[in-house]
Amino acid sequence: MNGADTAFVLISAALVMLMTPGLALFYGGMVRVKSALNMLMMSFVSLGIVSVLWVLYGYSLAFGDDIGGGLLGNLDHIGLRGITTETLTGGAQGIPVFAFALFQLMFAVITPALMSGALADRVKFSAWALFITLWVSLVYFPVAHWVWQADGWLFKLQVIDFAGGTAVHINAGIGALAAVLVVGKRIGFRQDSMRPHSLPLVMLGAGLLWFGWFGFNAGSALAANGTAAVMALNTQVATGAAMLGWLAYERIRRGAFTTVGAASGAVAGLVAITPSGAHVNVFGAILIGVVAGVLCSWAVGLKYKLGYDDSLDVVGVHLVGGIVGTLLVGVLAVGGVGGITQLGKQAVGAFSVMAFSFVVSWLLAKFVDVTVGFRAVARDETDGVDQAFHAETAYDFSALDGSAVGLGAALASGADDGAGAPSHHRKLGV
Repeated sequence: MNGADTAFVLISAALVMLMTPGLALFYGGMVRVKSALNMLMMSFVSLGIVSVLWVLYGYSLAFGDDIGGGLLGNLDHIGLRGITTETLTGGAQGIPVFAFALFQLMFAVITPALMSGALADRVKFSAWALFITLWVSLVYFPVAHWVWQADGWLFKLQVIDFAGGTAVHINAGIGALAAVLVVGKRIGFRQDSMRPHSLPLVMLGAGLLWFGWFGFNAGSALAANGTAAVMALNTQVATGAAMLGWLAYERIRRGAFTTVGAASGAVAGLVAITPSGAHVNVFGAILIGVVAGVLCSWAVGLKYKLGYDDSLDVVGVHLVGGIVGTLLVGVLAVGGVGGITQLGKQAVGAFSVMAFSFVVSWLLAKFVDVTVGFRAVARDETDGVDQAFHAETAYDFSALDGSAVGLGAALASGADDGAGAPSHHRKLGV
């Protein structure tokens, strides 16, 4: 066992774990105050559900020996059976399989949590928990096997996805779109103001995501080596470039540099460099970041043109950013890898995951809707899902005077800011 590499992977796993609470704060600050706790809980509950499912059968389905066709692992490691502290991955100087399993668990946790932003304000919490259970079992675990297991069909095709552009971001982005189409639009969509209730929380969440993403990306080298160093550097450079690209586009189109734009641009860069960062140089990382920042900023407006209600722009950031990073590495990869042939392989990886995830995610969302009802009742959605499902509120206004209580009520209702359009989306540059 290589002790240094093992310590590196364990620390990286802890960093990736921190990304889920960071995501909760990022999303939580973007919603109206009456939905803030529910938004936090939709991410946090994934830590509970997916952690249990992963050790029961998820690891085995994702990383067990293939049962045929490169589509799914076997069940030889149910309950992590057959794995001991002496079982290594990566050869004689490798890391314990338990360390690898923990690291990959954190990827499985955050992927369904990413989808929650698309469904903000309007779904039953119990239905969401059921959907997560079904989705990771029937969508995430198989796709992780395709992409990262040595006998997975996309791995054998030599599709480049170093840390999750297809398995995590494209998978979650298109799955979120499928669920949105089943659940439908929020009450008041494009009519009521739905501005973020706490921009400081948004920025804090984005900062935690950026910090944790070093574990997500560099940790995927599974060793404290040069590849990890290149991936860490490119992660920083691409993220900064994407933030600048988003802000520049936003300034040209809307006349302002917004905090939501800075935070969203950074996340777009993190998403895009995830599949590609270990295979491009710093100039490639900058280009990927700028393209992702501009395209994702443009893409968040598609929901108005196409008529779907992706509350917090999961499709615009994660699906589009994931596609950008997955495709661009096909032409920007160094070392003689990049070219038309590799671009074709990248396209096969991206669009096969999109097709599979969309169809199965739509069917699962429809199943949840028909059996237990996915959508909150209109009164709960209007009054606030925090009270309806958690019997709590994010902020206590009862001790304040009448004017402050009035302010609290206005925040809770998402009162219009007088401009005739949701200010949240104006802040996003839409």
